[in-house]
Amino acid sequence: MKKNTKSKALGVLSPRELEVLKLVVEGRTSKEIAGLFGVKPSSIDTYRSRIMAKLEIDDIPSLVRFAIRHGLIKP
Repeated sequence: MKKNTKSKALGVLSPRELEVLKLVVEGRTSKEIAGLFGVKPSSIDTYRSRIMAKLEIDDIPSLVRFAIRHGLIKP
């Protein structure tokens, strides 16, 4: 994928959403992430839902593939 396409895809996410995305695809639970940010797990579920909606991704495995393709995590 071209660099500007990568920027566009990630550009739709807020900095916090990007942080949550990285933690979700690393396999962290909503409860674990919530503990890191000092929020309720339901807030993390909302972040995850918004991230997936913005990226037009329907499931976690596809979210992981997206993160790998965009260099957010290593395969």
